[in-house]
Parts: sequence; C-alpha cells; structure tokens
Amino acid sequence: MARARYRHIIWDWNGTLLDDLDLSIEVMNSLLARRDLPRLDRPRYHALFDFPVRRYYERLGFDPAHDSFEQLSVEFIAGYDAQRLGASLHHHTTSTLVAVRAAGLGQSILSAYRHETLHEIVAHFRLTAHFDHIVGLDNIHAHSKVALGRELVARLGLAPAEILLVGDTLHDLEVARDLGVACALVAAGHHPAARLRASGAPVYDDLAAFGAAQEF
Repeated sequence: MARARYRHIIWDWNGTLLDDLDLSIEVMNSLLARRDLPRLDRPRYHALFDFPVRRYYERLGFDPAHDSFEQLSVEFIAGYDAQRLGASLHHHTTSTLVAVRAAGLGQSILSAYRHETLHEIVAHFRLTAHFDHIVGLDNIHAHSKVALGRELVARLGLAPAEILLVGDTLHDLEVARDLGVACALVAAGHHPAARLRASGAPVYDDLAAFGAAQEF
C-alpha cells in the first residue's frame, strides 16, 4: 500500500460534510422577506455569499442603520438552529471519513459554527468518533477561522506539509494558506465550482470524487 501523502485531514463542516446550502438560503430568505429585500436562489446565493459574513450581509442590501450585523446574526442563527437537524449529510460523507481513517490519517473539524452547537450536531449524525478534534467558534458571528486553525495545528504537533484542509469556500483556501497546509475544495457547498476553480486550488465535484482521487 502506498504511503499516505498526509497524516491528518482538517475538515470544514457546513457545506463540506453537512449539506446545508438550501437550509441557509431558506433561513436568509425569511430575513430578507421581513425587510422586503430581493430573495435568494442558488445562483444568486453562490454569487453573493462570502467571508467575512458581514460583507455578505452588506451585499444582500441590509441597512446597517436599521439592522446591525450582530442583530442579523442572532436572527439568522435562531432560524438556522431551529431547523438545523433538518439538514442532511452530503452523500458519501460517512464513507469518506471511514476511508480516510482506514488509510491511517487523523481527522478534525474546523468550523465557523458555534462550538457547542457544532459538537451537538456532529453527535446527532453519529460522527464524533471519526474525529480527534472538533473545533468551532465561541460566538455566532462566523468570523475567520484562522486563529482557531493555528491553535489546532499546534495541538496536532505535525508539520504543515503533513496536513490537508478540505473545505467548500474560498475562505477555507485562505485559512489553509495562512496555516501553511495543503487545501482541496469540494464544489457541493456554499461556493460554486467556477469560483473555486478560479483560485487554482484542486477542486472536486463532490466527496465521492475527492475520495476516488485518493489525494490523501
């Protein structure tokens, strides 16, 4: 058996392992409807969604004079959390995690989702045992994951060249580059394939394609 290229995979959660794209659009559309702002469909969402999330809210047309980013974050998370268990895992999530572990790699989650809720939903899908670390933010505002990523890499005690970060957005690529680790992107989540491929990073249509490529 060939030696694995990496020793550890850091997974993003929302959009990468969890298929919550339609849920995110539905919840945001409820906020937009209350303010008589243009609604989202998948193409518009894919064109506008970005990090930091504050920038995305500005692109949607929210008026900061009437709705602060903090207030909008509370409203969005309340709607999302009320329906979070209605989302499902991406196809091949569990089989991909099993294959990575069978190849001898460690696995962790690094997410902009709130830490406690992240642990709860990972446990709901019975995935906790697949991960060495599950790391989320200590707030609901979905700021950058860079600082948490640095702490996680330090805890792993591995050289950056031994780590692969897998995500679904350009922010995941930014985080990987800041951490000095490799990155692979899956075009089944919050950023579309065209935006991802323009970055020059390796892009896979879905987790099945990622697993079939055996890049780990």
